[in-house]
Amino acid sequence: MTTISVKESNPVPGRGALPPRKKVRITGRTAGRAAILIVATFLTLGPVVWTVMTSMRPPTESLGGGGSFFSGLSFNSYADVFKQVNMWLLIWNSALVTGIIAVGQMFTAALAGYVFARIDFKGRGVLFSVVLATMMVPMQVTIVPVFMLIRGMGLSDTLLALILPAIPTAFGTFLMRQFFIGLPGELAEAAAIDGASPLRTFRSVYLPLAWPGLAVVGILAFNFHWNEFFRPLIMTISEENFTMPLGLVSLQGNMGTGSVATVLAGVVLSMIPALVVFLFGQRYLREGLTAGVNK
Repeated sequence: MTTISVKESNPVPGRGALPPRKKVRITGRTAGRAAILIVATFLTLGPVVWTVMTSMRPPTESLGGGGSFFSGLSFNSYADVFKQVNMWLLIWNSALVTGIIAVGQMFTAALAGYVFARIDFKGRGVLFSVVLATMMVPMQVTIVPVFMLIRGMGLSDTLLALILPAIPTAFGTFLMRQFFIGLPGELAEAAAIDGASPLRTFRSVYLPLAWPGLAVVGILAFNFHWNEFFRPLIMTISEENFTMPLGLVSLQGNMGTGSVATVLAGVVLSMIPALVVFLFGQRYLREGLTAGVNK
């Protein structure tokens, strides 16, 4: 254990002596936690920093370690991304798909969570268990039946094929149910005395209080579906319906012969919207998760 002693300050004339400062003790446990956090930070941010740095190096030096990074700083790889793929179309498709899915999941999760939390009906526990059980089924198991249903509806190779199956959310339903359970039940009783219906109680009383939980659902849905690759790969064929992760695959070139700097520049560009959403919504995300834990 290391002890750092701090000398007492000299008295200020006319004010008396200042209280002595406490000794700061750095224990082995504190040092171990700090070391673990430093390693975790390096492992988390290290690949991101390497990706950004490599994307701004000339293509011929993208995998080399020679030379100074700042002397070889170049943004040509970012210009090449827009030349090789229709970046604006990819951004539009991804924003449209993820935006509608996020709003749709917030809507369905709020309704379903409120029903499971505040409406008493026969078989509620069994039905909720079935909803939770769907979280244990991998997407790869259900992708073929979902694809057959989408094709039967005539929506194959469309953006709706990506949107409609993703709007129901078992995790969002569970999260909002726990959030509504944590809210005071007296609010519903007071609204019922005033003659409000369950739907009116939900809309006017509980929904305004549920925004932290809804923000969690929306942010997680946006980040997940913005980076989703598997479903767009199965559901879409035409390039005009490609989303960002699927469209950036073409930057690799034939047999992976594309420029590494260009590929990583596309990856950096795809990270920016998700990062912006997280930065603006981190306060709501923190409040929503904290409220769920406390309740």
